[in-house]
Amino acid sequence: MKRRDFSLAAASLGLLPLVSQAQQQPPKAGTDYIVLGKQVPVDAPAGKVEVVEFFSYNCPHCAAFEPQLEAWLKTLPPHAVFRRIPVPFVGNDTEAKQRLYYTLEAMGKVDEFQPKLFEAIHKQRQPIFGDEAILAWAAKQPGLDAKKFAELYKSFAVVGKAKRAAQLTNDYRVAGVPALAVAGRWYVDGDTAGSLDRALQVVNYLIAEAKKG
Repeated sequence: MKRRDFSLAAASLGLLPLVSQAQQQPPKAGTDYIVLGKQVPVDAPAGKVEVVEFFSYNCPHCAAFEPQLEAWLKTLPPHAVFRRIPVPFVGNDTEAKQRLYYTLEAMGKVDEFQPKLFEAIHKQRQPIFGDEAILAWAAKQPGLDAKKFAELYKSFAVVGKAKRAAQLTNDYRVAGVPALAVAGRWYVDGDTAGSLDRALQVVNYLIAEAKKG
């Protein structure tokens, strides 16, 4: 979903494969991916290649992309590390959705609840919008400590992470979601690569390039 388009109307992911000739060509800077003018600091340990997904719980494209992304993550090489960054656009409760993500992260619950949230918002059409609705949703979830969730959701640490996510979104010049970045140096999305399927192929290429140094 484009940064300028806050509509939550369902839309196609555009995952149709490209022609075989395009698939055989190595990814090109400025065409398949963007080289950042200034390298962004990463959180990955030394010797590891950081891969970032920019996403929003409000984005139907991100919801549709999630199963493909999860399958792809199982193929990551051991020298690659993955993290998500919730963006400060798509909808009118973006900061609340960012804090929702970072609260789940602090509780070690992202893997368990990431698909459940996308399911609830985009398939079940649950109105999980804003602080009150998010806390009410959390209180109903088996396996989620509602009291701890509420404390973390309002905590200084989680608010700070949401602000940092907004800054990183700007640093990477994220144009829309879902989008991916590699090693603080390169940015890829469905538009640059031609499709989200191709974007994952480009990321694989960039991970290998980053490993070379």
